[in-house]
Amino acid sequence: MWRRGDGPTLKQHLDPAIWARTAIPCIAVIVLFGLGNSAAWPQSDSQDPAVERGHKQFEQSCGFCHGPDATGARGPDLVRSPLVAHDVKGDKIGEVIRLGRADKGMPAMSMTDQQVLDIAAYLHARATEALRSAGVPHNYPVEKLLTGDAAAGKSFFNGAGGCKGCHSPAADLANIATKYSPIDLQARMLYPVGKPTVAVVTLPSGEEVKGPLAHADDFVIALRDASGWYRSFSRDKVKVELQDPLAAHRELLEKLTPADVHNLFAYLESLK
Repeated sequence: MWRRGDGPTLKQHLDPAIWARTAIPCIAVIVLFGLGNSAAWPQSDSQDPAVERGHKQFEQSCGFCHGPDATGARGPDLVRSPLVAHDVKGDKIGEVIRLGRADKGMPAMSMTDQQVLDIAAYLHARATEALRSAGVPHNYPVEKLLTGDAAAGKSFFNGAGGCKGCHSPAADLANIATKYSPIDLQARMLYPVGKPTVAVVTLPSGEEVKGPLAHADDFVIALRDASGWYRSFSRDKVKVELQDPLAAHRELLEKLTPADVHNLFAYLESLK
């Protein structure tokens, strides 16, 4: 519902850009877990020419170390890789391919822009399929998830990760590993949901209106107030503050190394 006088009339639905920031990202979303074999890869995804080309290029150039299905071999699992998760059209993937990682034994490779885009399309397709299959844990080899050091994960939880400031293994995380499958637990660890961004709007009169964010763009801000009313305001006439209760998680995700991810997950998986 829209209250007369609050601002311009808007369609009463969540803006896709806001949903992308407050729900599980679909990639940009990208997720950090995936299927255990390419045979389970859906036909709909394999019909994308870029993904098909990327799959073949990946097998030829990268499969020896990262596995033909990108779930890891000598090299790390790329379906769950934070780098892949934050990649946009090959910007991060291309840099690693072309520069290599000498400290990790990965040589630099010469590839065209199109080859990089195709490989990126393939890896993102694998990550997207992993998200869709989160409820079917037998499709992913669980031993590939449990590769971290639980003791190191506990140290990270209590120290550099800053997790203990909001969470406790004796409270909200008690027996957490018995409540979710390993894949679902890792997904919730990396992309927690259920706490929407809160908008605080201060009117020219000084009145403050606060509630879950419903819409935001360069011109309009909208929320649900305490009474459940949908209220929208012209941004140039009010002061707006957005409070994201999951901001710390999003910031941490950008800093996590693959080792941090695996160690932290191994620690959470030990809380049974």
